[in-house]
Amino acid sequence: MPGLSGLELQEALAARGSLLPIIFLTGHGDLPSGVKAMKRGAVDFLGKPVDGAELIEAVRSGIEKDRIARRADAELTEIRRRLATLTPREYEVLCHVVSGRLNKQIAADLGTVEKTIKVHRSRVMEKVKAASLAELVRIAQRAGIQPL
Repeated sequence: MPGLSGLELQEALAARGSLLPIIFLTGHGDLPSGVKAMKRGAVDFLGKPVDGAELIEAVRSGIEKDRIARRADAELTEIRRRLATLTPREYEVLCHVVSGRLNKQIAADLGTVEKTIKVHRSRVMEKVKAASLAELVRIAQRAGIQPL
């Protein structure tokens, strides 16, 4: 590739947030370059001439990696969409809940009564479609919500 090495292209794509699976095909590859490419997320690093079966397996692996990444991205987008439906107070309650705080403790922290916290907590569970506290915690972690 004139003007840009494969590793430079991989770095440029990563800087743009690209999740495309990358397979390196090289006639001049060395071990350090291969290691660097793989550490940066390449699916494979193949030397020319490449065996057809090996290339097909690398492509299959790349397609599977892409499928998994797209599914994970879609799930995270859906989680964020659900979290965006929370009111500021519901979000505040969520942060306390995933920190392991009891309703009584949350009420004291927020200057309200326990019954109000129960209502907010119920709405949070409904809006984010969490069937259990454990699932709510997993959803919050997936969205990057840190315990207080």
